[in-house]
Amino acid sequence: MGNMTLGKYLPFDSFIHRLDPRMKIVSLLFLLISVFFDAGFIGYGIIGLFVCLVVVLSKIKITYILKSLKPMIFMMSFLMILNVFMIQKGTVLFSIGPLAVYSGGLIQTAYILIRLVLIVALTTVLTATTKPLDLTLGLEHLFNPLRKIGFPAHEVSMMISIALRFIPTLLEETERIMKAQASRGVDFKEGSLKDKVKAIVSLIVPLFISAFQRAEDLANAMESRGYNPDGKRTKYKVLKWRMSDTFSLLTTVVMCVGIIVMSVI
Repeated sequence: MGNMTLGKYLPFDSFIHRLDPRMKIVSLLFLLISVFFDAGFIGYGIIGLFVCLVVVLSKIKITYILKSLKPMIFMMSFLMILNVFMIQKGTVLFSIGPLAVYSGGLIQTAYILIRLVLIVALTTVLTATTKPLDLTLGLEHLFNPLRKIGFPAHEVSMMISIALRFIPTLLEETERIMKAQASRGVDFKEGSLKDKVKAIVSLIVPLFISAFQRAEDLANAMESRGYNPDGKRTKYKVLKWRMSDTFSLLTTVVMCVGIIVMSVI
């Protein structure tokens, strides 16, 4: 659990850290959209190089990004096995009993794995280079036009930032509960399926109780400080849009549009 890096802010002084959070959120949205377009290995290679450039500019170690992928290994392995045997496109490469592996299945599986890796890497870079408060302000600014139709911009942005903020805390709590249960003889790795289900239940129940308790404590703390989501708020920090933000956003949008065009042609 200690390998989970999503939601942790790294206080470095880098070009990416100094960019406006609104620009980073919009750029992430464009990149996530372009990732789901089938531009082939060349398109995904371009996005991968762009992500590597962003990681270098943010002064974040590649090993930190790789750590964020470790909790996804089980899901990636499951999806890989499932898709390899379920997608029946192209020519048959080899067969294992009644199951056959097709060339198209391998290609589509590779695409899915690349998409997952890129999504996790991009999200990790966003949370590692953006303070929770800046993320809240950025989301609130982007949601502000929706206020005219009654959309609760401030409340939604606050919920998203709080959720991201508590991801590392909940993971640490999970690790603590697992150690406590292991000291009582609960084995999360060995045993039958029934034993594993019981072990997971013994982990989930106290984790949910702890999460609800933390949520109640946070709500009481905010209420005692006079927090009112409907009240008119002043801001100590004001977001400033710079030329570097414009250049970075234009570069990202041009690349994403190019990827989408490649997938259509």
